[in-house]
Amino acid sequence: MKRIMSGMRPTGRLHLGHYFGALTNWLEFQEKYESYFSIVDWHALTTKYQTSQEIKNNIWEIALDWLSVGIDPDKSTLYVQSAIPEIAQLHLLLSMITPQNWVEREPTLKDLVKMLAADEQEAKEKATYGLLGYPVLMTSDILAFRGELVPVGKDQESHLEFARDVARRFNSLYGVSYFPEPQPKFTTTPLLKGLDGQKMGKSASNDIKIADSEEETVKRIRQAITDRTRIAKTDPGHTDLCEVPWPLYLVFAQHIKEQVKLECESAQIGCVDCKARLAGIINEFFRPIRERRKELAKNPDRVRKLLEHGNIKAKMVAQQTLAAVQEIMGLVVWS
Repeated sequence: MKRIMSGMRPTGRLHLGHYFGALTNWLEFQEKYESYFSIVDWHALTTKYQTSQEIKNNIWEIALDWLSVGIDPDKSTLYVQSAIPEIAQLHLLLSMITPQNWVEREPTLKDLVKMLAADEQEAKEKATYGLLGYPVLMTSDILAFRGELVPVGKDQESHLEFARDVARRFNSLYGVSYFPEPQPKFTTTPLLKGLDGQKMGKSASNDIKIADSEEETVKRIRQAITDRTRIAKTDPGHTDLCEVPWPLYLVFAQHIKEQVKLECESAQIGCVDCKARLAGIINEFFRPIRERRKELAKNPDRVRKLLEHGNIKAKMVAQQTLAAVQEIMGLVVWS
C-alpha cells in the first residue's frame, strides 16, 4: 500500500465543510492506503498561541468527530502531533537546508499572515518565528512518515510543492533517494457555503457543526440566506439564486432535487417551510454519527487509549525516519 498523510488543526468542533471536504475522502482512503491522520496541535499554536489553553479540549473534540464519522483506528493511524517529538527534531534538521526565500514565498504562510493581520505593520508584530517556520513543519509532518500521497484540493497543489522541493533538495544534497517526493491526491470537495452565503468557516460563525444538536441545526438553518429576490411566499422562487439551502439540498438530498425545484419555482412552498424540511434531512443524515459521538464522549478513557495507541504506532515510524536522516547527514545517532 502507498502511504497517505493528512492532518487537521485542533481549533474547535468540525463542521459540514470538514465532513464533505476531508473526512468523506479519509473514509475512502483508509480502505486503500496506509493512512496517517494527525491532530496537528503545534500548527494551532502558530496562530492561537495566546489562547493555547483551548487546544487541549479542541484535541478531544476533533478526536470525537473523527471517530464518530468512522475514521477507524484499526485501519488508520490517528495521532497527536505533539506526542511525536521526532517531528519537531526533523523540522529542525530540515530547516537547516531550506532556503529562507522558499519559506517567504510559500502560499500557505502568506495565507496565514493575511488571516492574522489587517496590514503590514500588524503582520510584523503577529508573525512569530514559529509561524515563519510553518511550511517546514508542514513538510516535516509529511516526510516524518515518508508520505507518498497527501490529500489536497486543486487550489492547494502549490502548498504541497514546497514539501516536494525540500524532499528533492535533501536527496540531492546528500546523494540519496531517501525521501519520496509527496504527490497530491486530488479530492473532490463540494464548496459548501456558510449560512450567510460566504465560505463556511468557524471564524465566520456561519457554519453547522457535525456535533450540533437537532435543535441547534434547525435554528441555524433558519438563518440561512435564500433567494434575495423572493419577497412574499406566493412569489415564485429561483433555485439558481438560492444561496444556501438549494446547494445543501444538492449535497444531502439529490433524490428529491426535482421536487424541491418544482415546489420552489411554482411557489408551492415558502422558504421557511423549505428550510425546515432541509434541517430535518440534515438531522436525519447526521443522527447516527451524533449518537456515536455521544457514546464516545461518555467514555473518555477509551478515546484517550485509542489516541495513545496511534501515538505509539506513529512514533515508531517517525523514530525510524529520524534515525535514517541523522545517519544520512552524518550526525551521531544517540540511543
